[in-house]
Amino acid sequence: MFEIGEDILPHEYKGTVYNRDSARRLIIIKRCFIVIFCIFIIQTLNLGLQKNDVNRINAMMDKEISRRADIVDRNGVVLAKSISTGNIKLFPLKVKQKDEDRVAEIIHKLSSVDYTVSDALKLIHSNKKGIYIKFDADKDQLKLIDEANRQYNCFEIERKSVRNYPHRNVFSHIIGFTGKDGGLEGVEYIYDAYLKENKDELRLSIDSRIQNIFYEQLNIAMNKYRAKGAMGMLMNSRTGEMLAMVQLPDFDPNNITMSPISNRRFKLLRDNYEMGSIFKIFNTALAYKYGLENKEYYVDKPLQIYDKKGRPALKHPIDDVSSFKRDVVQKMGKKKLKPYDIMLHSCNVGSAQIALDLPGTAQQDFFKKINLDKALNLEFGKTEKAITYKFWGPTERATASFGHGIAVTPMHLLLAVNAMTNGGIYIYPTLLKRSIGAIRGERVLESEISEHLRDIMYHIAEETTARKARVKGIDVGGKTGTAEKRLADGTTDKTRNMTVFTGVFPVSAPQYIIFVALDEPNATEESWGWKTAAWNAVPTAGYILNGIMPLLFE
Repeated sequence: MFEIGEDILPHEYKGTVYNRDSARRLIIIKRCFIVIFCIFIIQTLNLGLQKNDVNRINAMMDKEISRRADIVDRNGVVLAKSISTGNIKLFPLKVKQKDEDRVAEIIHKLSSVDYTVSDALKLIHSNKKGIYIKFDADKDQLKLIDEANRQYNCFEIERKSVRNYPHRNVFSHIIGFTGKDGGLEGVEYIYDAYLKENKDELRLSIDSRIQNIFYEQLNIAMNKYRAKGAMGMLMNSRTGEMLAMVQLPDFDPNNITMSPISNRRFKLLRDNYEMGSIFKIFNTALAYKYGLENKEYYVDKPLQIYDKKGRPALKHPIDDVSSFKRDVVQKMGKKKLKPYDIMLHSCNVGSAQIALDLPGTAQQDFFKKINLDKALNLEFGKTEKAITYKFWGPTERATASFGHGIAVTPMHLLLAVNAMTNGGIYIYPTLLKRSIGAIRGERVLESEISEHLRDIMYHIAEETTARKARVKGIDVGGKTGTAEKRLADGTTDKTRNMTVFTGVFPVSAPQYIIFVALDEPNATEESWGWKTAAWNAVPTAGYILNGIMPLLFE
């Protein structure tokens, strides 16, 4: 029989066997295992931290990009947006030999136009420390390199945020542009604080559809009449919301260095012009205000003004264009006209006599009342100060009546004419879409006089100089103006004109006011040598009105 514990291992020591060499090996293995395990844990934590760090950087970058809010038009169309971009750099020495072909394919995919696979391999073998392979990469290109870097770690992205203007030149003077520290011009500058501090988009009153029609037609007109410049605006005559503001020549806010600095000047607010016969609207308003509407004035000969000593105060008497003398004085036999017809036929001689009949400082005071004597502090910028007479004698009063000797910005004129035609309320404009609420404005003219002025402007558009601005389906009232440019010595240059048209519609209860101007247009074959507003600014406005009417009354 076997004795358990004795016969199984008869020659072994009954109890624990202790071998020193085996024990050492076990300790070493154990320690190695612990070290390897720790390395694994550290690497895992490190990868996690790296991933978190990348996410943190990306989050910071996203925050930086989104910190400047989008600018959109009244319908939500994006006009300005911050986008993520970056410059991509390759480090050839970091590319492992076994990865060269794959890295070369990635570079080719990044920009197939710039690099073939063969070109990319040459870059990799150049042994240069670092090479920029792409500037201003887009979102997809950045994603490609981000993913490649996780495996090959041979690229670097210098991230940055760029302000993008998808419509380029079309909104350049309205939107402006940004620099390193924020907005530098236009809405980007005026509303810089809001754009930096808010995530919600800044919604403008501008309608991009209408803006584009203005832009297209003003470009056509500028080329057709070989004009130095062109301008146009459309405003809601009740709320003051600006729906379009276009000025040519312009610039691309995405690349401002491509155009002359002078193109950036916002002339609609910053440049003064003599506006010619548009001022007869104000003169006629004064005629009605002071009870002169039924008085008749002789208009069949030039008007000379004399000083206190009885000497001629003007080198040339005030006169009218030959077409007025031919069509009104001779053909119609009208040698005397009332203020209504003086404005209807745009008579300089009659306008001057009305101004001279006004009491005391009535004309000067009225111009002040409708802000034609000062700079305008608007919510989207300050205009230049209007250029007016320092002394108002008979000569100054007479010439101011038909828009000579006084220079104002296009914005001055738009707002003043709007006050004359919208019922007599001077409305301050806005570039922000307005909700229901109080409108900033003040009464400057009786509503009855405003109605008379609209009636005259309607007949101007139907019968005289503004006929080419008529459109089907809606009644338009308008007034033209043509002013000769002044030379440095104060004399006029008969070869260079500023032509202007301003109109209101519907004329019975105006909702909108339009302004169109051409700077130094030239005559064409179809204009029979004429280059006054009736032959260029008016038809341009007509094309614009035809295009925008379906959008305004859809």
